[in-house]
Amino acid sequence: MAEVVTMPRLSDTMTDGVVAQWHKKVGDNVNEGDLLAEIETDKATMEFESFQEGTLLYIGVEEGASAPVDSILAILGIEGEDIQALINGASLKVGIETEVIEEKPSDNASKSSVEVLQDSKPAVSESTDRMKISPLAKKIAEDKGLDLRSIKGTGDGGRIVRRDVEGLETSPEVSQENYPIAREFISGKESYSEQNVSQMRKVIARRLSESKFSAPHFYLTIDVDMDKIWKERKALAEATGAKVSFNDFVVKSCAMALRNHPYVNGSWLGDKLRFNDHIHIGVAVSVEEGLLVPVVRFADQKGLSTISAEVRELADKAKTKKLQPKDWEGNTFTISNLGMFGIEEFTAIINPPDSCILAIGAIRDEAVVKDGQVVAGKRMKVTLSCDHRIVDGVAGAQFLQEVKRNLEHPLSMLL
Repeated sequence: MAEVVTMPRLSDTMTDGVVAQWHKKVGDNVNEGDLLAEIETDKATMEFESFQEGTLLYIGVEEGASAPVDSILAILGIEGEDIQALINGASLKVGIETEVIEEKPSDNASKSSVEVLQDSKPAVSESTDRMKISPLAKKIAEDKGLDLRSIKGTGDGGRIVRRDVEGLETSPEVSQENYPIAREFISGKESYSEQNVSQMRKVIARRLSESKFSAPHFYLTIDVDMDKIWKERKALAEATGAKVSFNDFVVKSCAMALRNHPYVNGSWLGDKLRFNDHIHIGVAVSVEEGLLVPVVRFADQKGLSTISAEVRELADKAKTKKLQPKDWEGNTFTISNLGMFGIEEFTAIINPPDSCILAIGAIRDEAVVKDGQVVAGKRMKVTLSCDHRIVDGVAGAQFLQEVKRNLEHPLSMLL
């Protein structure tokens, strides 16, 4: 009996998934545990293995197209089995291609194919209005500046798919130089461009809106003397070769402080408050389509060098979409750093289910008074965004004071 394979929920925030690549085609035999497809979520591209066995009779979502969680992804069964009733229960959407092995092949073909093409024009030429290309392949081609007219599609019906464009280099006639990302300014003419919203950006928008408009935010800013940590970091690099960033010091200082401030390491759950005994710190990482927050687990139990290595590894995985659920789930506190962009001070939106997020500004040179003398100093502002439903002003201020003490006495973090 035929079985429907639905779009899996691969993360707690996933509402839709994009099929990045199929590893089976209609007519292939599928065993339990076989790699069926690669699914792109709002946070990563993950391999999806089949939990069923049978012949792949139907593909509900083509490469590059998206579909909601629990919608029809594929159908497995016995070759020649009538699955029309199952197909009729699934709605065809733009960008979704269905393929069926018929019990009795028609005179024209051994399989039927229903294809709905987008009416929007590809970016290269008006002559490609009806060009058959998957959305993912189109995006890759546009990013590389490829001339779609010169690409031969290997997908069904000559459709251009991911594998057709991944190995190609930018074509000379459509190079980044004469096909820039920035639009050309034309005096006196109104114009604009649009692009589809990615899965990641949809989730970011939804979660941050929920956080901002449901959690009453308030903000606390404190100025930190970074003279000692500047010197200790340099000495540490010279003595051990360790490449510990200032952000790694912030992660460690927060991890040490959170042990003494359970409200800041807690969550508002509506009818109850949760106080986490463990300390998992999320570190915001900017990627092409938005922001990901991989998590350093049990950060209070790890040394600076271990934290540094983990943050670098997680950041690399985030940028290559190789994060797994264990890498991004379970944060109890979050840090966001824009100091490397010269931003001296900003406020961040709380990352649910955390009760707080710390925004890190740039280290700046300025004149300070020490021992009655005006001297050159290095200062850094940090701002704590707090959920007032669980964290009051005093609790947030006391936490910031301890973070400040840790950063101004870095030897305590090296022991």
